[in-house]
Amino acid sequence: MKSGFAYILKMAGLAALLLMACISVTARAEVNVTFYSHDFGKNFPHAFFVAKGETADGKKIDTAFGFTAVNVSPGILFGSVNGHVKAPSADYIASSNPHFTVKIEDRKYRDLMAVVQKWQAIPQKSYSLNKRNCVHFINDVIKVLDLKTNLKTANWKKPRSFMEEVMRLNPFLK
Repeated sequence: MKSGFAYILKMAGLAALLLMACISVTARAEVNVTFYSHDFGKNFPHAFFVAKGETADGKKIDTAFGFTAVNVSPGILFGSVNGHVKAPSADYIASSNPHFTVKIEDRKYRDLMAVVQKWQAIPQKSYSLNKRNCVHFINDVIKVLDLKTNLKTANWKKPRSFMEEVMRLNPFLK
C-alpha cells in the first residue's frame, strides 16, 4: 500500500512541475505604453511615449521616446532641420500630460521598437514641422499598435489635440 501511495504522490509532484513549466513558457509580456503630450515651450518633444513593464523572458522595460529637432531654433519654421529620436528626462515626463495607456505583448513591443529604430535611421534634415514632427512619429507608433488614427487630421502640429482625437477614435482607451 505504501509504495502505491508514494507512487501517486511522486506522479502528482511531477504533474505539478510539468504544469508550472508550461505556465512559465506561455508567460506573456506586460508592457504598458503611455502616450504623453507636453504643452508648447522651449522643450521638445511635444509628443512621446513611455514604455514600462517586463517581457515574457523577464527583460525589464523602462524607456521613453519622442522625435524632435536636434536644435530648437527659428529654422524649424522655414524648412527641414536635423532631427533625432530622443528619450525625454524624468522631469520632462513628470511635467507632461499623460493621455492613455495600452498594454502590449512581446510581439507588439518588438514592433514598437522597430518603429523607433526606423525613425532613428532616418537621414539628417529629417525634422519638418509640417511633414515629419513628433506627432508624425507618435502616429506611426500608434498605428503599429493597431489603434485608429486620422491621416487627414488638422492636428499634426497640436500634440494634445492629436492625442485627444486618437482617444475619440478608440473609445476603449483610458
